[in-house]
Amino acid sequence: MSYLDKLLEGVEVEWKALGEIGEFIRGKRFVKTDLISEGVPCIHYGEMYTHYGIWADKSKSFISEELASNLRKANNSDVIFVAAGETIEDIGKGTAWLGESDVVIHDACFFYKSSLDPKYVAYFSRTNFFHDQIKKSISSGKISAINAKGFEKVIIPLPSLSVQKEIVRILDIFTELSAELSAELSARKKQYSYYREQLLNFDLTTKGTKNTKNVEWKMLGEVGVFQRGKRFVKDDMISEGTPCIHYGEMYTHYGVWANESKSFLRKELVESKNLRIAENGDVVIVGAGETIEDIGRGTAWLGNEGIVTHDACFSFRSPLNPKYVAYFTRTKQFHDQIKKHISSGKISAINAKGLEKVLIPVPSLEEQERIVSILDKFDTLTSSISEGLPKEIELRKKQYEYYRDKLLTF
Repeated sequence: MSYLDKLLEGVEVEWKALGEIGEFIRGKRFVKTDLISEGVPCIHYGEMYTHYGIWADKSKSFISEELASNLRKANNSDVIFVAAGETIEDIGKGTAWLGESDVVIHDACFFYKSSLDPKYVAYFSRTNFFHDQIKKSISSGKISAINAKGFEKVIIPLPSLSVQKEIVRILDIFTELSAELSAELSARKKQYSYYREQLLNFDLTTKGTKNTKNVEWKMLGEVGVFQRGKRFVKDDMISEGTPCIHYGEMYTHYGVWANESKSFLRKELVESKNLRIAENGDVVIVGAGETIEDIGRGTAWLGNEGIVTHDACFSFRSPLNPKYVAYFTRTKQFHDQIKKHISSGKISAINAKGLEKVLIPVPSLEEQERIVSILDKFDTLTSSISEGLPKEIELRKKQYEYYRDKLLTF
């Protein structure tokens, strides 16, 4: 019998609604423009998705003492729940507040006061069992939300406090291991970024040095051709058909290269709209985004068949190594050049003429291949879900979720 089985064997568990054993208190409204660099600790609801985990003892943001005096604060050992989000899956994540000082809470959050171990409650809020219960109480709309009554109805298993603490101890080990792996991955990404910049940083102003020997500098428009895609919408995309890339997927799904698409279109639609296709060896470059930093990422398309490109993307065809070009589009040197050609607005964008003016160092094809080979090793280590640290993190995540649900559903 495993240690976990022994721990759970014969444990007496009460099942009670959260509202029976504690109290939910809603925060009060403040806005992002109220946030300052020093002052009274506060948590804005949007930070619950991006910054906070199972527990926290320091806040990311602060507000003035004057404003804080009119708002509501969570105390040490309270659990903060996010109560609104763009999707149902966003809602309900809990964070145990373990800070020495109180923390101001946004009105799209609740803090929960009880005699339970706060980290036990926070871990429970991440289980499928918890989310299955709150779904029926969430109101849908442009923003989905849940009120205190919805949280109060949730049934939670209650072993003794000592068992709660032992469950927390075990889950903390998994959390700490995941954090260590994530920190290692972050360090590797910085190292990867450093070497990418070094390998592709041929100094344009110092001809004849070691870095620039046998390197020509040419504008992308001199060595290749840009073709803008044609418009299609997300509603056109299906699960099988002709491969396609929607511009939004360039930020979330595609890396330096790809040989399979995430989405597809009907062949009849592609033909009737005469949509444009990137072929094997072309580099797909995103040409629009919400911020300037979003624009310009390139993905070398290495699929066996062509892929339809969205009208907010360009395909670039040239005799250069496509992965060399894609890696170059990720450098500071590339982005410093395109910034001056980007038009700003609700959506920032660049046109083909702006991309054509970018200067790229062009060493021999053998040197391009050597650089790509080195960067591929870093890319695999930091990005591949089948190899390297991302694979290890994914495996640990699945293992953690398995034991978390096993320990917290009895």
